[in-house]
Amino acid sequence: MAFFDLPINELEKYQPTVREPRDFDDFWNSTLAQAREFDLNVTLTKIDNQLTLVDSYDVEFSGFGGHRIKAWLNVPAGAEPGTLPAVVQYQGYGGGRGFAQEHLLWANAGFAHFYIDTRGQGSGWGSGGHTADPSGTGPSTPGFMTRGLENKDGYYYRRVFTDAVRAVEAVRTIEQVDTSRVSIMGASQGGGITLAVAGLVPDLYAVMPDVPFLCNYERATSITDCDPYHEIVRYLAVHRYSSELVLDTLSYFDGVNFAKRANAPTLFSVALMDAICPPSTVYSAFNEYSCNDRSLKHYDYNGHEGGQFLHNLVQLEWLRNRLISSGDPQ
Repeated sequence: MAFFDLPINELEKYQPTVREPRDFDDFWNSTLAQAREFDLNVTLTKIDNQLTLVDSYDVEFSGFGGHRIKAWLNVPAGAEPGTLPAVVQYQGYGGGRGFAQEHLLWANAGFAHFYIDTRGQGSGWGSGGHTADPSGTGPSTPGFMTRGLENKDGYYYRRVFTDAVRAVEAVRTIEQVDTSRVSIMGASQGGGITLAVAGLVPDLYAVMPDVPFLCNYERATSITDCDPYHEIVRYLAVHRYSSELVLDTLSYFDGVNFAKRANAPTLFSVALMDAICPPSTVYSAFNEYSCNDRSLKHYDYNGHEGGQFLHNLVQLEWLRNRLISSGDPQ
């Protein structure tokens, strides 16, 4: 992939007009209030992970509609109550939580690491997921982007974003976690989910969206032929008169609109040859992110893989430095 989007000097100033519903806040306040009518009912079952330095727990909690969401919790072995900063991590498109032993970096660095399944996904790559999506939707193209696309109340990502908020609430019930130091992260779809939660949860410690998906849908669907954004294009190629209705629905789920409401320090990443999440869509959210304490790491010659493990190390250093500079013990 070559450079195909705007040049970097234009990206750094790029602030397009992104449609924003007048009832955006009311919609999400109502959605979360409905979800909170169900008890979180967090259950933790310690597993024999055959490791000596990390304890692992099989976790369930109630998400949208009271549906049960699966996660892994990894913590440093023997951690004292209320001592651990936490990192909640959301999945890339099609991935599942896999095995607890696959996700050890953050626990070994002294964090409680909460690794969340995405409902209905988990069979596209990795080691599988374990969370169903009990809600049905109308006609859709293969994939997840068009499930319930013509009705904001039934759209797939309404359920996913609600589950993600409830994950933060769930991790704050865990004995070892310091509830004032909960950060969130994710790559691609997980980055888009991270932005949604950043706009919906007012007291996060830090936010780390990596090559985020689900931002500036109108730009994305007009500039790339790659899935998953192209799922929407295929849908509209058949449902020819639905574009305004579809774009109105998507505006309730646009990372740009959530970024405008976020208030926690953030570290973004972007890849300048990324055809799956084009750079201008990432900058659309970053340039609107409402907290002044924000930074972005760009990877000039990378596609959607971004910085991969190198960026995980950047995130780890950035977050640990924040803990140290604020005087918080780790």
